[in-house]
Amino acid sequence: MQPKKTITFTASAVNDLDDIRSWYADQQIPAVGDKLLREIVSQVEKLGAFPESGRVVPEFGIANLREIICSPFRIIYRLNENKVMVVRVWRSERLLKMP
Repeated sequence: MQPKKTITFTASAVNDLDDIRSWYADQQIPAVGDKLLREIVSQVEKLGAFPESGRVVPEFGIANLREIICSPFRIIYRLNENKVMVVRVWRSERLLKMP
């Protein structure tokens, strides 16, 4: 059995999570935002043991750039030998674009 991978979040992913929490608070339903954030974190924690469980991001087709869906969000992450790096958490309907 392979050891669990370390999970990290980029600054952009942390900002995305803050934005999600703020948006639901602004809508007067902070409990919904908190629940969604708990679900997102729970899904991300599973990646430590199952890093390849996400699919390759279709917009890019790069093997180590993957995503999992935690409706209504896409959790985009990079995978390397010993680390899972969450890079973005976006609404599912939003397409990624090359910089």
